[in-house]
Order: sequence, then C-alpha cells, then structure tokens
Amino acid sequence: MPPPSSREFRSDRKGSGSACHFGTCPASLPAYSSAVAEAPVQIKPSYAAVQDHARQFSDFTFVYPVISRRSGGLSIGINLNPDKVCNFDCIYCEVDRKIPGKVSNVDLNQMRDELAAMIHFARDGGLAKEPKFSELPPFLTRNIKDIAFSGDGEPTMIANFAECVQAVADVKRSEGLDRTKIVLITDAAGLDKADVRRGLDVMDANNGEVWGKLDAGTEGYFHLINRTTVRFDRILHNLLLTARARPIIIQSLFMKVRGEPMPPAELAAYCDRLSELKRDGAQIKEVHAYTIARPTPEPYVTKLTRGELEAMAEVIRSRTGLAVVAFE
Repeated sequence: MPPPSSREFRSDRKGSGSACHFGTCPASLPAYSSAVAEAPVQIKPSYAAVQDHARQFSDFTFVYPVISRRSGGLSIGINLNPDKVCNFDCIYCEVDRKIPGKVSNVDLNQMRDELAAMIHFARDGGLAKEPKFSELPPFLTRNIKDIAFSGDGEPTMIANFAECVQAVADVKRSEGLDRTKIVLITDAAGLDKADVRRGLDVMDANNGEVWGKLDAGTEGYFHLINRTTVRFDRILHNLLLTARARPIIIQSLFMKVRGEPMPPAELAAYCDRLSELKRDGAQIKEVHAYTIARPTPEPYVTKLTRGELEAMAEVIRSRTGLAVVAFE
C-alpha cells in the first residue's frame, strides 16, 4: 500500500457520519483486544521511527506519524506551526529555523482530511509497510495511542486553538477512537489565553492530557535553556492554573551543556518548584524526565547517559514524592 495522499480522502460533512474514500471504513477494520492494545511494549531508542520524528509525511501538511516512547507507541502528530513560529528558542530544539516554514495558516478542512486519512492508513496496515516503520511489531503501528498537538512551534500560539481541538475531537469520535488520547505538548507560555483554556475544556471532554514543559528551577537557567522573552514566573503560574483544573504531566528535558549536566543546586531548585506547584494545588500525574534523542542544532548540547538520567530522576522522586518516568 503506497503512502496516502490527503487529497484521496474527503469526509462527507453533509451527513451525520463520514463516508470513506480512502482505504477501509472503520466498521470493516479488524478488532483488536484490549489486552493487545494495552500490553507494555519495549520501544527501543534505536528504532528508526524513534530516531526520526520528521513532521513531513507524504504530501501532508499538518499531520504526521511517529513512534513515541512517552506515548507508548503510535502517536499521530498535528502540526499547527508548519511556519515554525515559536515563543521559545530552546538550545536542544531539533527544528531547523534557518529553513523557512511552509504555510502560515491552518486549513481546518485539510487538517481533518489528513487526520482521517492517516488513521485509516495506520489501521489498515499501510504504515507498517513504510520503510521507517517496517522494523516494528505490526500492531504497534496500528494501535493509535494518541493524537498530539506537537509540531514545528508552540501549538498554543495559533489564534483558533480551541477550534482546532474541536476538529480533532470530531474526527476522533467519528473514527471510534474513544480510548485514544488528545495530547497537548506545550511550553506552557500560552496556557492562560482564553481561547486555549476553551480548547483545554474540549480536551477534558475527549480524553485529553496536557504535557507542560518545565526545564529549569531558576529564572537564569530557564533563559539559558529555553532562550525566550517569556518570564519564568508566567510558566509556573500557567502550569499551576492548568493543573488545578485537571491532572497534567510535567515534561522535562535534561541534557549536558558544554559537557556539564544540570548543576545540583539547579536540580534542587527544580524540585522546589515542583513541590511548590504540588503544595498550591497542582495535580501532577507524573514527571517525564528525558534527554536528547535526536540531533540538535547547537553542538554544545549533548545527551545524558542512562545512569545520569536515572540518577536525576531518583533525586526528583525522593525530593518531591512525585512519580517520575525516565526516557533515555
């Protein structure tokens, strides 16, 4: 089965359901037992589909597939920033902003069509035959763990975020993906915007989950790593505001900067920020501690070893009492 073209799939929006013009309709897809769908799978960092999280697939503009260790399998990405606009300029970011982005506006109809086409391509087994995905167990590429707003910039910067979330929720519902999450991977700077908060409400009603970034414990280290004009206290405020309303995941990328990992005093301050959030009512489901997985544009940024990362994770566990999952 060749890679899908988004133009080959068009939803029949006049009816209450959707007419399938690409691949097989959901009703004819094989059923997968919950035991298979939920079975823990070891996702090796060496897999090509883990090493390569390119946001471009076939002729699609907004939708792309990846195998995510943190998602536990297939994640369908929604790139709301193909123009590469972001309010952070993280030293570890793999997005090459020297190459101009593509479109600057999100076409909701096209995004819906691309998402539906990708869902069908994955569940029909076509994705498993793609070179980057062919080494994986076939069921791993057919069981969609989440649909994630994560792309070449910060998804909450888009003016109609809530509308985009609703469009994804509608497709997810029409395809019968009740157990599939909608994930927002965010730097947290825009979580206080009214439209974003409306979008979070839509996510809450559709098995949504927020993954909020926290890479530092102090203002100075925050600006060293994330290189932004956004104030650190705004990030902390937005994480608290969001996590008071729903459980969230804190995502933290730890690395070596010019050969040195996060200093012990900074790690202690980071743990203090987490403890303060927890004390003030933040519902933190768990912390994702991870390190560099793919090449970065800054040569002085390098990955931690498994031992270094796990040692940091243990410090966070012991000092905050939070669940911490480490991803090498």
